[in-house]
Amino acid sequence: MGKRSRNNRFKVKLASRGAIARLSILLALLSIVSIWGWFSIFWMPGRSYSGELPPLKSSEIELANVLEQEVIELAKTIGIRNFLEYDRLNESADFLERSLTQMGYEVKRQKYEVQGQAYYNIEAEKRGTQKPDEIIVIGGHYDSVMDCPGANDNATGTAATLELARIFASKLTDRTLRFVAFTNEEPPFFWEKEMGSLVYATRSHEQNENIVAMLSMETMGYFSDERKSQNYPFPLGLFFPDRGNFITFVGNLDSGDLVRQTIESFRRHTQFPSVGGAFPSQLPGVGWSDHWSFWQKGYKALMVTDTAPFRYIHYHTLEDTPDKVDFQKLARVVSGLAKVIVDLDRAK
Repeated sequence: MGKRSRNNRFKVKLASRGAIARLSILLALLSIVSIWGWFSIFWMPGRSYSGELPPLKSSEIELANVLEQEVIELAKTIGIRNFLEYDRLNESADFLERSLTQMGYEVKRQKYEVQGQAYYNIEAEKRGTQKPDEIIVIGGHYDSVMDCPGANDNATGTAATLELARIFASKLTDRTLRFVAFTNEEPPFFWEKEMGSLVYATRSHEQNENIVAMLSMETMGYFSDERKSQNYPFPLGLFFPDRGNFITFVGNLDSGDLVRQTIESFRRHTQFPSVGGAFPSQLPGVGWSDHWSFWQKGYKALMVTDTAPFRYIHYHTLEDTPDKVDFQKLARVVSGLAKVIVDLDRAK
């Protein structure tokens, strides 16, 4: 009895030591996974700007005025523009083509049909001088959701695309830059084969085009310094600010390097608050724009946004009008993005 008891105690000790060892290994693995997850998803290089914003430069004041004019043209003069307001959607395409042509671009219309009606993506290209086969796409959708004038969503993104095209119209670039206004991002085309950006990304893939980065300009003009003005899908609110005064850079896990490269450049050049992350694409909001289409074809892409419904109470309503947009802050963001594009263009 005594001998068996000692043997049993010895076996229990061995078992306990084995269990502790296995538990230690498991905890170590969980720690490694947690650290990897933190750096992959949440860690972003540089530091977000905080404090009082500096005075606007004269170029930013002028930019703010032009952005306002373009948003008013799309969201007020033209107004609701989608497949139900087909003539207005085409009027928007004409305005965009005319604007880009006046900048000196040779504008292309990418046509496709849905139920017998023609729809158009509008493209302006700045051909690269050193690496012309490497393409950076900057784009935003110009349609609005049903019964909505779409000032912030997404005349701001369309105007940002136009003004970035204007900034680069007279510059030489190493890589090819394409400025594209996409049609039919909103329902019923959202995440469907007829979505304008998916048509565009599909054709680029079929032609073996080497798109090295895509930046989607999406709902970019509403900001608030009020506490609790910013919401998030759970659990992101545990990690990010509750004041909606920042611009956001959002990508999926595969685009993490692009997100980090982009936000590092923005923070280095621009005195404006910024947040970024590379998240699982299934998380609500992460794929809610035209960058999603490029993910489907294996391209790295991100969204630049004020986070839309997670901040903007007029999202997809008749109240989404130009007076809700902060054009001076939008100008700061667009000015910073121009510097980001320069860095992306020159990156090795």
